[in-house]
This record gives sequence, structure tokens and C-alpha cells, in this order.
Amino acid sequence: MKISVLTVFPDMYGALHQSVVGRALESNAFSLDIVNIRDYSLDKHHRTDDYPFGGGAGMVMTPQPIHDAIMAVDPEHKCRRIFLSPRGATFTQKRARELAEGEDLLFLCGSYEGVDERVVLLDIDEEISIGDYVLTSGDLAAMVVVNAISRNIKGVLGSEESAVDESFSENLLEYPQYTRPQEFMGLSVPEVLLSGNHAKIAEWRREEAYRITKERRPDLLAKKE
Repeated sequence: MKISVLTVFPDMYGALHQSVVGRALESNAFSLDIVNIRDYSLDKHHRTDDYPFGGGAGMVMTPQPIHDAIMAVDPEHKCRRIFLSPRGATFTQKRARELAEGEDLLFLCGSYEGVDERVVLLDIDEEISIGDYVLTSGDLAAMVVVNAISRNIKGVLGSEESAVDESFSENLLEYPQYTRPQEFMGLSVPEVLLSGNHAKIAEWRREEAYRITKERRPDLLAKKE
């Protein structure tokens, strides 16, 4: 899978070259192309924003450099084109899995007060939000979404079970995890995890996942019904 990100802040994306995702990029499990929208601006100062029609605070990203960047990266519209926006549909683990199994992806990161609506109408397939709050740009949201999607691409995680047996699988939060030492500051590992009885361990984990979800995210249980 190829993932392209269009941004005016390309230097922010070093974080995606760390840890598991960084190793996946090195092994070509997927590819990541960070595209600087400013490179496509026809303005002599490479500006990508201007004052909004109708007045208002802040600046709006102009359509020309964004449209030209999209056409350069995806001239035949083979990518799923996604705009990171607070008004988009809320991003979920389910959507991460769906996008990981689909076509190549192109993400547009807005900045300032947003982007000219004509870009959205002409060039964008879908808008995604990572939550009900506003960031200074779409870049942190893009990094979150790319990270979540990449974990579901085959070969990225060390264990293929890791992307399945975790929070939000079957609309449940993840059960508690323990490792060595067996006792730490007066707290011990639950005996069932030391029993070697895999059926009982699976049952305990399922019960704990349900208990934690009921306490913290009962809305997820409602989705199961």
C-alpha cells in the first residue's frame, strides 16, 4: 500500500519513522510519501493561503496549490482521497481496518482556518475527524490515522494476532496485561494467568474486557446489541 500525505508542514512527519511503523517503512510493508503543498503554489512567495471571502478571522488555504498537488500525486484518481477535518466522520478502529484493506490512500492536511471548499467538492472522497476538538492543522490527525491504519497492514506488527486481540475488537476494551516480576510493590499477577490453563485464561480475559468496557465505555456495549 502507498500512503501520500499533502501538507504545508512536512518536517512534522519524522515521528512516523520511529518504532514499529518506522521498521515497517524500512521493510517496505507499505510506503509513505510526504508532499509539500507549497511546492505546487504558483505564487512567487509560495503562499498557500489568503483572506476568506465574506470576512472572518484567520486565513484559508487556496485551492490552486492543493488541487495541483493532488493531480500530481494521483492524476488518475486511484487513491482514496481523505481530508482530515473536524466536521468529518469520527475515525474508528473498524474504519482503520477497512482502509488498511483497500486502495492506496491520499491524505490532505488543512491548516489555518481550513481549506477552500471547492477543493473538497472537486477532489476529496471522504472527510475524517479524530475527535470533537480543533487542532492547529490536520497533521497530527494524519499521523494518528496513518499510524492506526498501518498497524493493520500485513507484516507491520510482529504478531498478526496483535491487531486483532486488542481494544475495540468486538467493541470491547482490552483486558489487563501483566509481565515479570510476578509481584511488584505488593501487587501480584492474577493466579489464573500462571495456571497454564488456556481455556480459563481466555475466559478471564473475556470477563475482564467486558468489566472494563462496562465501567468505562458502556456505549461500546450498546453497539454490540
